[in-house]
Amino acid sequence: MNMAADLAIPPEPGCGSRLTAVRAPRSGKVVVGVLDLIEWAFQREKVSLDFNEIERETGARPGIGVEYLMMQQAKLGCRVQGGGCSPRHHDADMVAASLASLPDSQGGRRMAIEIAELARVGQRPDCMIGVRASCGPIAWRGSRHGRFAVSERCTELGARWPASQLGTKANGSWCRVSYAGSARDVAAARRRYLAWYGALLHLRYVLQVACPLTSFTVSQAMPARNPWRGA
Repeated sequence: MNMAADLAIPPEPGCGSRLTAVRAPRSGKVVVGVLDLIEWAFQREKVSLDFNEIERETGARPGIGVEYLMMQQAKLGCRVQGGGCSPRHHDADMVAASLASLPDSQGGRRMAIEIAELARVGQRPDCMIGVRASCGPIAWRGSRHGRFAVSERCTELGARWPASQLGTKANGSWCRVSYAGSARDVAAARRRYLAWYGALLHLRYVLQVACPLTSFTVSQAMPARNPWRGA
């Protein structure tokens, strides 16, 4: 079974996968992409976000940028999960702490949760590649003659059928429809993807510059910025 078959966007080498192959080495450091590292932390080390830890330890609000993270690392130890569970790898805790401190300019807690949830299942935001606009009934009904759209008597002011056409079963009724895959829907999905991509760029910088990782070195590798181009 191909576990990557249901991804909205096929992963590039070194830029994340459904079941990450990243392993922490026994010695030295491994070069990995930021998305690979995040997926490793949430899939294999099973870290979780704790937005209240920094507030409990320092009384300050998290998510105010790289400078805050650098100042508080030594004080906090960047331990995201506490007692009652087995110790996590140091680098996984650093990933979770960096993500929990994502500044508001990069989406804050909402974006941190989205990145974490996508990383757990090895997926990326759906940017609606190949989606076509469509229109269809909002509900269907089945009968012995087949499948039909649910219709209702038209009662909207000024929208009724002319009186001369009323009297048959079909006249005087309509079917409510919904639209999907419009240009507005596609644009919104691609804005969400670009926001996710921008947050990854920020995390890449934080993990490269502000976090003393012990087993990994974060490379410049990133997912495609505009995967819908040329699709």
